[in-house]
Amino acid sequence: MKIISSKLHGVLDYIVVVFLLASPMIFKMEGTLSCFTYILAGVHFLLTIFTRFEYGIIKLIPLPLHGIIEFFVAIILALVSFWFNRNGNALGFYFYLYFAIAIMIVFITTDYKGSK
Repeated sequence: MKIISSKLHGVLDYIVVVFLLASPMIFKMEGTLSCFTYILAGVHFLLTIFTRFEYGIIKLIPLPLHGIIEFFVAIILALVSFWFNRNGNALGFYFYLYFAIAIMIVFITTDYKGSK
């Protein structure tokens, strides 16, 4: 069921960027975990501003491609969470595992064909 419109997806994307930027401070992340989270925020911001939808600024990336990228990012972040776990970073494990699940839920419920 596609309950998230392209417009709502754009709003969620910007909220995710702010969440990622604030997460190292909120969750007291350090080192690699903090750096990775800031980099992910920057990458997600770039993906959002370059997407062709209501809140995209440069509008180069078609929304369906944006969705495919987010699908693969969710899979990669799930794998990254296990890397953090293997390296003894429980915070990184849980943060990125739950974040990957959230991205996958948004992917599954977004209408990627209804963009402008």
